[in-house]
Amino acid sequence: MELKALFEEAAKDSKQLSEKPSNDTLLQLYALYKQSTEGDINTDPPTNPFDFVSKAKYEAWAALKGSSTENAMNDYIALVNKLKG
Repeated sequence: MELKALFEEAAKDSKQLSEKPSNDTLLQLYALYKQSTEGDINTDPPTNPFDFVSKAKYEAWAALKGSSTENAMNDYIALVNKLKG
């Protein structure tokens, strides 16, 4: 199967996990998904200092800046497969 098809399958599988992942793992999934689908972060950081969720998401995605789409897809697929058990 080609990488994009495997990635899309992993994205579907991530919504049907038997257990909800930890918040750190959810952030990692979010960042890898965004890097895979949109590339490097292209938005300004959140301006509300009390919007901790948006800030965490922004920082997680920004940490992957420079990673290739292919690497992010492979990491996402590996993480979802690990979570599936």
